[in-house]
Amino acid sequence: MASPTLPSPASSGVQTGRQYLVSIAIIGALFFVFGFVTWLNGALIPFLKLACDLQTDAQALFVTFAFYMAYFFLALPAAAILAKTGYKRGMALGLAVMAVGAAVSIPAAQTRSFGLFLTSLFIVGTGLAFLQTASNPYISIIGPLESAAKRISIMGICNKTAGAIGSALFAALLLGGAKDIEEKVNALTTQIDALKVTLASTADAASATAVTATAKISELTAARNADLDALAGRVVTPYIVLVIVLALLALAVLRSPLPEIDTEKSNARANDNAADDAGGSGDATAATARPSILNYPHLLLGVLCLFLYMGVEIMAGDAIGLYGKAMSVPTDKSGFLTSFTLGAMVIGYIGGIIAIPRFIKQEQALGLCAVLGAVFTAGAYLTGGITAILFGWLPVSVLFVALLGLANSLMWPAIFPLAIAGLGRFTNLGSAFLIMAIAGGALIPQFYARSQAWFGISFQLAFLICMLPCYAYILYYALAGHKTTKQQTKPPTQ
Repeated sequence: MASPTLPSPASSGVQTGRQYLVSIAIIGALFFVFGFVTWLNGALIPFLKLACDLQTDAQALFVTFAFYMAYFFLALPAAAILAKTGYKRGMALGLAVMAVGAAVSIPAAQTRSFGLFLTSLFIVGTGLAFLQTASNPYISIIGPLESAAKRISIMGICNKTAGAIGSALFAALLLGGAKDIEEKVNALTTQIDALKVTLASTADAASATAVTATAKISELTAARNADLDALAGRVVTPYIVLVIVLALLALAVLRSPLPEIDTEKSNARANDNAADDAGGSGDATAATARPSILNYPHLLLGVLCLFLYMGVEIMAGDAIGLYGKAMSVPTDKSGFLTSFTLGAMVIGYIGGIIAIPRFIKQEQALGLCAVLGAVFTAGAYLTGGITAILFGWLPVSVLFVALLGLANSLMWPAIFPLAIAGLGRFTNLGSAFLIMAIAGGALIPQFYARSQAWFGISFQLAFLICMLPCYAYILYYALAGHKTTKQQTKPPTQ
């Protein structure tokens, strides 16, 4: 398969001075936007479980499934379309698609249709696939390559700060008083179920008892639906605002001075640097000469690594609300848990900006983060029986899950450049493969939710089983997996 090549009529890559700062500011604003939108899922999961009357966590986690599977299906088409449109128009197109997806949430709320909500999320994810496919390589290329990791970390701070703000804001708007609504709905459900039992035990359907029970069931059902309809309606105004903001941003990007860049020249520059870093060993040249992208094992292993990383990130960031509810965190508080995780990630990003590469290499940081992830996962499992809580409502086990944000913070900035190193003309296609791996955020939470029923295990043991193998593989990639292609090109020892 030919590698889709992103166009570059204007610039060869590195920018300086005012143009550089303007480009950084624009891309930073875009990272803020898709961070804000992406991490709304943390509040939407408990909200939609209640508003759409879902019965299981697996159903609720279809929120992340619909959202992140869009990346799998759209990453390669997005790269091909960007090759035609260019970066700037492609980013504007992504924002426009996101606006359409957000608009679909309005009729979804009015009809309380979970299927329509999932359609909305898939469309929003499609727009984000365009933004991710364009903005990640763009931010790496517009400045000196040696400072690319720092720029990615700065973008990560924009992304996760926006996510913390967005998830907390939407939790307040959507889940305020949700505990009371949930208790009322559950009480109505109990009454309806009791009346249905009475009705079923009545032999004569025309009897006064049966007629009274039927009328009462209709009355209580209408009251229950009215409460849920009012709850679902809370989505409408925020999403109208979101549609307007995304549409205006699309127009702003089209009119912005954001320049196009030449990825071919930039990739060549990256390969020259890789050869210099290798001490003239010829690794970069050998890598570029490979006939297929499948001949780069470090990329293929990196795709799996990013797939697993996305799984643990979404488990810690979005599924934490369901985890907290299982530990008796009130519904109206559970939507705020995502902000705890993202706050920990921001702290990790700041640490990365300070430490990498001055004190620690990016692969060493990745290994350290994997070890921390395993430790915090074990902590969440081992403290499950502790009844002591923080802030009056936060269990220690849930706090350990939130701390996984710290462990996960430097993984994307490390995995992405390690996986695409030395790909040469396959860099764009390799980047698209890595964007497809974001689907890990769709599948691993589903495995977590369903494994509890499949294996008859507790939610905490299911969490442990899902997370520990992921961190073990990420540690392997940090220590050895990212070196596999270079090891193949080394001459045999005399």
